[in-house]
Amino acid sequence: MSVETQHPPDLAHGTFSTSAPWLVDPEQMQWRRGVDSLRDRTRRSVPELVKARRFPPLGRLVETTRLFGWSVLRWRLGAGRKGGSESKADLSHRLRVSAEHLGPTYIKLAQIISAGEGVFPDELVDELKKCRDQVKPEPFDTVRATLERELGRPPEHIFDWISPDALAAASIAQVHEARLRTGEEVVIKVQRSTVGELVGKDLRTLAWLAPFLIGRIPVSALANPPALVELFAETITEELDFRLEAQNLLDIASTLEKLGQTDWVVPRPHPDLVSPRMLVMEKVEGFAFDDVAGITDAGIDTHKVVRNVMVAFLESATLHGVFHGDFHGGNLFVQHDGMIALLDFGITGRMNEFKRRAFLRLMMGATSNDQRVQMEAMRDLGALPPDADIDAVISDLGLDQAAVDPTALSQEQLLHEVQRVVKALLGYGARLPKELMLFTKNMIFLSSMIGRLAPDIDLIAEIQSIAMHFAMRHGQQLAKDSGIAVDPDEIDLTGVKASMGLDSDVDSLTWAELRARREIIVKRMGGN
Repeated sequence: MSVETQHPPDLAHGTFSTSAPWLVDPEQMQWRRGVDSLRDRTRRSVPELVKARRFPPLGRLVETTRLFGWSVLRWRLGAGRKGGSESKADLSHRLRVSAEHLGPTYIKLAQIISAGEGVFPDELVDELKKCRDQVKPEPFDTVRATLERELGRPPEHIFDWISPDALAAASIAQVHEARLRTGEEVVIKVQRSTVGELVGKDLRTLAWLAPFLIGRIPVSALANPPALVELFAETITEELDFRLEAQNLLDIASTLEKLGQTDWVVPRPHPDLVSPRMLVMEKVEGFAFDDVAGITDAGIDTHKVVRNVMVAFLESATLHGVFHGDFHGGNLFVQHDGMIALLDFGITGRMNEFKRRAFLRLMMGATSNDQRVQMEAMRDLGALPPDADIDAVISDLGLDQAAVDPTALSQEQLLHEVQRVVKALLGYGARLPKELMLFTKNMIFLSSMIGRLAPDIDLIAEIQSIAMHFAMRHGQQLAKDSGIAVDPDEIDLTGVKASMGLDSDVDSLTWAELRARREIIVKRMGGN
């Protein structure tokens, strides 16, 4: 079934590899029937999962409290007395083990935290990265039983060989290498056997706990905990049906093709072997993004890789309203020829036309230093209520004032400023929409990616270059979609610099310098 050509015709449908094991024809894929309705039903199910209940699932609540409570107690009686990095590492390890014991929901939470390099302690991030693809896999007998249920026949009728050892195992599923009876090398993503039941119980437990967390723990001061649970539920429920993921894959591949992003490779989903709990895909390989030595030894331009990822990500979001929502080191590979392979499409950011245009205005407002445009865009994205007084928001947040360098503030001043901003945001009913959460999470990963692959890159110059690229290549569409005239000569990064705590006259900043500034802020916030 392999297609021996350097220009497979399905490249018109997406940025797939040139060595096609089969051809993608979306109209002929039976599993795609009703996928849009399925997505709508999944979204509509969230309110029921997180609605207020008198009692939580008591057994799950007790188990969750016992595991995390015991982990913290053992830490306090041991390494917690020592303080410092060793103490943080010990607590992080215990929390990670507890999350893995509790299963998919808490592993997914750990994965989200693991993307927060520069935001959460390094020890916690490093430990929770193990939840991306190093979770204990289910026994192969369980995997085989799932495959037989999904296929409706023994797997041996379809597969010539399946590796009993998981290539990767994470919160929702695990991946196995295999070979079809027709000869193609593939990977099979198989959902964990109890994931649907556990996620439902955990979401109901978290929804019950959330109201009690308001004002009780520091992180809950930054947002409305019930709203965060709803946001998390929106994200994880879409991962429970692999037909949605396969459609996400096709949509992202199509978006990249339309943008002319020819340096990307997306694996082909199999035309027939896709079901709610099984996804068979083309096998793609490459250097992990963490393998800096391998990438550089292969003679690959790491600065070019960074630029390609940044531009493709921003173009997908602003021009098409669809983007991969879960960047991390296990989902991005750099192939030997410098092509970027993108994997794992369970989480995808999707904006309707109204929100896409609002997001576009948000980005354009940042590069023109127009605070009003940015705040109005945030309102239209759902981060602020529809009736928010934009002038008052700008004034209360101090956006109309000169930027303050946070590294120049004392611990008391820094905490006071954070509390002031948080209080103002909560007073206006601010929340974090799913699309902005996924975008922010990806940007945090991209920051860490730059730190590994191009720590010496001039961030301000790169942002200027990317803004110029958009203005020159997409100027007409940007102006049409946003209602804002695009003039390359009017790019003003004052606001972008202010978000980094920099004065407007600062002309350059490397990632290493930005990291040093963040470390100062984190230490002061922690009272160290």
